[in-house]
Amino acid sequence: MLKSTINTTLNYSPNFDVKKRKSSQIKFIIFHYTGMKKEKDAIDRLTNPKSKVSCHYLIKNNGEIITLVPDLYISWHAGISYWKNYSFINKYSIGIEISNPGHNYRYKKFSINQISSILKLSRFLINKYKIKSKFILGHSDIAPDRKKDPGEKFPWEYLSKRKVGYWHKIENSELIKNRNKRVEKIEKKIFFKNLFKIGYHNYYTNNNSKNFSKLVTAFQRRFRQELVNGIIDKECLNISKSLIK
Repeated sequence: MLKSTINTTLNYSPNFDVKKRKSSQIKFIIFHYTGMKKEKDAIDRLTNPKSKVSCHYLIKNNGEIITLVPDLYISWHAGISYWKNYSFINKYSIGIEISNPGHNYRYKKFSINQISSILKLSRFLINKYKIKSKFILGHSDIAPDRKKDPGEKFPWEYLSKRKVGYWHKIENSELIKNRNKRVEKIEKKIFFKNLFKIGYHNYYTNNNSKNFSKLVTAFQRRFRQELVNGIIDKECLNISKSLIK
């Protein structure tokens, strides 16, 4: 039990670092989806020592929260990952998996019960570990070359209005007006500079055009969810400008 308003079920995973960390080391919340057809299979995988993966919490379809790894132990959820000056984000983060089949198995909207639990759990963790809004991220933010989760159906805007994570401040009519409008070469450079200021890591742009596209796609999954195509347009550029203000 986290506190009187949040109940969790214990189903401990053996997949974590034995050495405890200090609470002051916890800087991030990282959201994932399970990406498996069946919820039971996802739980089995996260608690199977052979899988070598885990997380701190899993939110089931019905909103029930399961604790798999206690907060002060490092769970294995992020893999090779970067944000700002941090690398291997496992060391500094709480990983939250949300039951959802993901892009490979008919990706769907997150349920009302799940979103309610995401809010409650996140607020509790933010308060307990003093986590900054810009350090509340998706797996695709910290590993855009490999990951798509939690994806473009994750309710980032809704959560940000309730002080979980952050969002831009541009009106929808203004956004749509600039969608699909071409940007100049110099504007593309400005866009990527803005991404690095936001926290996306330049590790992913090492002159690899595929990674450039994946980085843009990750940004869109997070901040421009209506159109995820990996192409920079004026809308994306304006969103990036808004986010660094």
